[in-house]
Amino acid sequence: MEKKTYRLTGFLYLLIIICAGFSQGYIRGSIVVPGDALATANNIVQNEALFRLGLSLDLVAFIMDAIVSVLLYQMFKPFGKTLAMTSAALRLIAHPAIGSLNLLNHFLAYHILGDAEFLTVFDEAQRQSLSLLFMDAHRSGYLIAGGFFGLHCLLLGILIYKSNTIPNIFGGFLIGSAAGYLIETFGNFSLPGYEEYTALIVGIAAAIGELSFTFYLLIKGKKQPYDQETDI
Repeated sequence: MEKKTYRLTGFLYLLIIICAGFSQGYIRGSIVVPGDALATANNIVQNEALFRLGLSLDLVAFIMDAIVSVLLYQMFKPFGKTLAMTSAALRLIAHPAIGSLNLLNHFLAYHILGDAEFLTVFDEAQRQSLSLLFMDAHRSGYLIAGGFFGLHCLLLGILIYKSNTIPNIFGGFLIGSAAGYLIETFGNFSLPGYEEYTALIVGIAAAIGELSFTFYLLIKGKKQPYDQETDI
């Protein structure tokens, strides 16, 4: 692959981080109040345009993620076709598949608060509770996707070690990111009550691993041409 393709991959990856980070970190982070259905419902209604924007930004990010999955496969298949295909498949399952489907919960969280006639069978308090339930379901869906994405980062880190185009240090960083995602997913499901700590762990690990890899692709492209191919 040419260096410009590496840089295109880095550019798309950066856009994904910006779109998904703004949607998850700022929009949902400032609107959703955990455990408070009334406050969350009021925030959604008062910031409906912003809440809708969060859904659109996520969808844009997931579409670009499908493209990045293919580009990463093409980038690393000379260093292990099966490994590269498995890594790409895990990324496709994580966000373009699970993440996109999970946006239905985001949509229903504000749709249930609307004034459609069929919603009149629920009183206001019930609709507020259902809205928060959908946001809780969305958070769980995000965690499930994170499990697949963590395994993708692990295999991507291994592929970098096997390659001769990306410095090994970025493979190590991505393996650290993988650990962060897996700790958050399995930790939150298995040991609830430590969500703040696991969020901090994955935030730091992902920032170091994914951002460093992204900027390397965007700025440097690749280290040197490759001349090897393996089926493993």
